[in-house]
Amino acid sequence: MFDPTLPNLSLRYKLPLQASALVLVTALLLTSAILVREYQQSRQDLFNSAESTARLLATTLVQPLIHDDLWRVYALIHAPFDPVDPWPLGADSLIVLDNDQRVYVASEPRRFPIGTALPDVDAPFAALPGRLEGIMEAGFQALAPADSEHFLFVVPIHFDGVALGSLVLAYPRALVLPRFQSIVSRALFATGVVLVLMLPLTWWLGRRVAEPLVHLSGCMNQLGDRLPSEDACTLPDSRDEIGQLGRSFRQLLSQLRDKAALEQGMLASERLAAVGRITAGIAHEINNPLGGMLNAISTHRRHGEADPLTARTLSLLDRGLKQIRDTVGALLVEARLSQHALTPQDLQDIQTLVGPDAQKRAVKVEWHSAVGTRLNLPSSPVRQILLNLVLNAIQASEPGGNVTCDLRLSGRFLHIGVMNHGRPIAQEQMQHLFEPFVSGSGQGSGLGLWVTYQLVSQLRGRVEVTSGDDGETRFDVYLPVPEGEQV
Repeated sequence: MFDPTLPNLSLRYKLPLQASALVLVTALLLTSAILVREYQQSRQDLFNSAESTARLLATTLVQPLIHDDLWRVYALIHAPFDPVDPWPLGADSLIVLDNDQRVYVASEPRRFPIGTALPDVDAPFAALPGRLEGIMEAGFQALAPADSEHFLFVVPIHFDGVALGSLVLAYPRALVLPRFQSIVSRALFATGVVLVLMLPLTWWLGRRVAEPLVHLSGCMNQLGDRLPSEDACTLPDSRDEIGQLGRSFRQLLSQLRDKAALEQGMLASERLAAVGRITAGIAHEINNPLGGMLNAISTHRRHGEADPLTARTLSLLDRGLKQIRDTVGALLVEARLSQHALTPQDLQDIQTLVGPDAQKRAVKVEWHSAVGTRLNLPSSPVRQILLNLVLNAIQASEPGGNVTCDLRLSGRFLHIGVMNHGRPIAQEQMQHLFEPFVSGSGQGSGLGLWVTYQLVSQLRGRVEVTSGDDGETRFDVYLPVPEGEQV
């Protein structure tokens, strides 16, 4: 169930979100730092401009003050406010104070009458009282009262070390805002462009980093039910921590597969041991009546008179009963595979024996045998192998289908190939196909292929099985022919 809280969020979302948040916070902090720096720079530029202006005006006021020319002083400080030809000063108001800190003259004489004591001066100069001490030594003083909307700049007026008074300029704080607002708009635009470019890239990089971990998590979640296949978990093989984690997980999967194979082998061994105990008891019970029937056939041959058809039938019965006896013996650990050598007639008997089953299932059996001479192989197990494979193919075929049996010598091997069309064998079932009580066709007891595998193993051969999606299933048995065969 999807949990939207951040600790429980999937890494494919958590990492991109955290990276995007980091980019966003970094951009905002950098933009804020730049804006603060630009505001301070704009303010410093205003202070520098005001200081230059104040010192220049203070220098021009020296001579009028020496001659106590009040109108000349007024004309000089009022010139920037001339509506016809104003100076680009930027100050709201100017006042000149005498040495007693009284208004000598002001740019707005009605607001700041001549002779007004400094404590009685209204805004924006109301913050001056008590802050002008040491102005001669300082040479210039900038005041930024917190409760005022103006910056105040004070410069002393003196001549040959004699104080004549002081000049005070009041600049509105709003002078800084136009430039600062322009900088803010440009900075926000640049930050927006960077975020538009960086956030998708950050999201993509975060997803790319998280995908291997998410994939690894999905593979690990499968360990409880089944082991994922080699192709299901494609983890990176890099040298970083994710690559090391991927290699460790692949090593864990390899060890788990080995463990699973060992457990399957132990389970198969237990099944084989159980079947061995059962077959040991069954073999004893079957061999007794088999011996009697074989003796009866032998007695009939010696003392009876039989026509050719009966003789042929008795010969077929004799070979079939001996095959049953040898097959039962093959189920035992101490079984001995020392029967007569395999002849073409032994192989031809299988075609006769499977005829009724093929007719009953309406399946056509195509027989291709290139074995035309005796082979140095025990006949009974080879006959049983061929019989089991052909009967299984008939059972697995659809009515009206075909079963192809191919017998030939391939180098030093007898090759038995049996092919049919029907429902394909599932991959999961293929792994347990030769275990007892497992049927490839879904019919029968499931012992036929197990017996076949045991017989092939005793003859030091091998079995190969292929089953495609097109429904073609093929069993290929390769039995080595010992030295001494007659070809």
